[in-house]
Amino acid sequence: MVAKGRAKSMISKNIDQITEQDLQDLVANSVLERKTIEYKQCLPGNSDSEKREFLADVSSFANTIGGDLIYGISEDSTTGTPQSVHGLAVQNVDREIARLENMIRDNIQPRISGTTIQEIPLSNSNIALIIRVQRSWNMPHRVIFKGHDKFYGRNSNGKYSLDVGELRNLFNLSGTFEEKIKTFREDRISSIIANESFVAMVDNPKIALHLIPMISLTPGQKYDLGSIRYDNRIKPMNCDGWNPRYNVDGFLTYSPITEEGSDTYAELFRNGILEAVSAVAIWKGKLFSLSYEHRLIESLTDYLGLLNDLTIELPIFLFLSLLGVRGCAIDTSGISRYSSLHAPRPIDRDIVLLPEVIIDDYSMPAHVILKPCFDSVWNACGFPRSFSYNEEGRWSGQ
Repeated sequence: MVAKGRAKSMISKNIDQITEQDLQDLVANSVLERKTIEYKQCLPGNSDSEKREFLADVSSFANTIGGDLIYGISEDSTTGTPQSVHGLAVQNVDREIARLENMIRDNIQPRISGTTIQEIPLSNSNIALIIRVQRSWNMPHRVIFKGHDKFYGRNSNGKYSLDVGELRNLFNLSGTFEEKIKTFREDRISSIIANESFVAMVDNPKIALHLIPMISLTPGQKYDLGSIRYDNRIKPMNCDGWNPRYNVDGFLTYSPITEEGSDTYAELFRNGILEAVSAVAIWKGKLFSLSYEHRLIESLTDYLGLLNDLTIELPIFLFLSLLGVRGCAIDTSGISRYSSLHAPRPIDRDIVLLPEVIIDDYSMPAHVILKPCFDSVWNACGFPRSFSYNEEGRWSGQ
């Protein structure tokens, strides 16, 4: 999948919003090549040396902090200053993009996720191509191409081969990201269970959704949340009316608080992490009816749209957790297509931490992203998969 997100590039826009004027501005402002941007006059050809150069460029961005490869801009080879946006005369753009994507997929290990190739039409009838590479969460990546087996990184002078010490640091950093994510999730779940989170909640089983961008775990990472005060996409799950306010951690929305507590809230942390928790109504021990899947799909669509507009770069780790659910089961009553299925089994544990899903494409539909989570919930209730999806893999619940 390709990602419609933003790496730490010199063009501070989502890649699908970049225009010829943005490229011309790079030339007019003499924006030099550096750690997060590189200019190329021509696309890589089919010679082995050109392919190796291309793969080294892509992997070096992924192994460092991400960035943009821009094809169709000439440069001063001595200073790295862009000279002109002449573009590329490409007969079949889709075929050329597929060629580049295949090279990246087949010749870099482990595979790099979250790489976008975007066509930029030019006024001279040519095109420019931007390859935006996200900082990787499973680095280091190495180039494996016809006996060429190397790891690359980047600095202000461009790419270079990583030494043993730098490789060791990257392997350790990759493990650190995983540990940070695991620790954050565990700490937040503990706070929710203890009812010590952002608002006091009713004492019902709960669904907790966490969206954790990898970049958010970088020390000092912060986003300006001043623009979201009136953005309805930050509303809580399963809620039609809510209250908003800023707090120490970021921005909070929550349903009105009764004597029993609030039913649902959503907190967007200043570092880009989003937590949404909803108490689930139970009727005769049944929960997780299709209405809640529908609400999750709607909410995830809104949340990802908001994070994309805040230019929070991919990948994003999604976690869904079920809390206080021992003895509960999916409610399939009144739905004719379930008539041939056995009765749902009750969930056999109080806390269900569903496996993570890695989002590396902002354009991926929410029902596709959530399918592995929904499958796992149905597994917990004795079914082989979620029967809310049709044969084509689309969510078809009502």
